[in-house]
Amino acid sequence: MLKEQTLMIRDVNTADRPRERLINQGATSLSNQELIAIMLRTGTRQESVLHLSNRVLNHFEQIQQLKDASIEELTSINGIGQAKAVQLLAAVELGRRLSSKQTDAKFTIRSPKDAASYLMADMTSLKQEHFVVLFLNIKNQVLHRQTIFVGSLNASIVHPREIFREAVRRSAASIVCAHNHPSGNPAPSPEDIAVTKRLMEAGSIVGIELLDHIIIGDHQFISLNEKGYM
Repeated sequence: MLKEQTLMIRDVNTADRPRERLINQGATSLSNQELIAIMLRTGTRQESVLHLSNRVLNHFEQIQQLKDASIEELTSINGIGQAKAVQLLAAVELGRRLSSKQTDAKFTIRSPKDAASYLMADMTSLKQEHFVVLFLNIKNQVLHRQTIFVGSLNASIVHPREIFREAVRRSAASIVCAHNHPSGNPAPSPEDIAVTKRLMEAGSIVGIELLDHIIIGDHQFISLNEKGYM
């Protein structure tokens, strides 16, 4: 056991090291641990970069949670300083942008189910409420997706001017709003309904329609439009 704990990357056969495996076999052949090891580049005096990357993975219940990690959370992991935390977050954000560009260019919102499907994978397991807006063109294709704020939904926090300023900047014809309920129950609260009505009124003034407000729970959703609140 002691030998395994102190095994350093230099002790690993050259052909089996993450960088060499990526070069020879391609990135898809690497495990999550190996990909993180490449991003971290080095371990510490006490452990190899592979052991360090494994501890990073063990810190999160699911690999998807890494995309919402903060600098503070990452640097709380022993062996992860600010430089390594920045490298990880930069890589995660680059991956997010690449994925978003590929999806957004094609995705069309034809129904509440389309909007929910588009967002479900990212939002169903979040531990805090995230309020997200999809900006659509005249064909209901997604032009842009933006998280407006993170925290408990409150009418005083969701400012229509921020949402519709971005909508105008993106030349959006309409928007779809969505937020998650960490409890897993997507039933709308009075605050959810009040926020929706406020955004509807603002949209009618500027000529950019709010098509729907989707509430995402634990792999389920509710459309406030379908429920008659709009």
